[in-house]
Amino acid sequence: MSIRVKRWLLHYAVAAILFAVIDALWIINVARPQYEKYIGHLTASELNLAGATAFYLIYVAGIVHYGIQPNNKEVSLTKRLASAALFGLFTYATWALTALTILKDFPTSIAITDILWGACVSSLVTWLVILPSRRLNMKKLKQ
Repeated sequence: MSIRVKRWLLHYAVAAILFAVIDALWIINVARPQYEKYIGHLTASELNLAGATAFYLIYVAGIVHYGIQPNNKEVSLTKRLASAALFGLFTYATWALTALTILKDFPTSIAITDILWGACVSSLVTWLVILPSRRLNMKKLKQ
């Protein structure tokens, strides 16, 4: 396996753990109460684990590809964070605006909250993965 593939997979694994933990906290503390309050009649009594797993696997790949970009050393931190935020904004907006369009009484506040969350969490995970990675690379350069 090439070093580029190993680097990508390592960043993916770290991003997946961070995203899962942060998103779980978000769902428990913010999203679920908000959904239950406004659209509780639409929520399932049990989670669809296959759907959740597919989402996390695909979404984290997008964060790594568009935000973290572990094999592209020329991209600045600012551009990586902006790319991650845009990725999150576009993907979460796809869900939220579709729900707003086709679901009866879907609250605009939930759509806006979800879209902002997608942008924020994607850039946060990107930053949290890149920060230690950059520090390790700087230490290697000094040696």
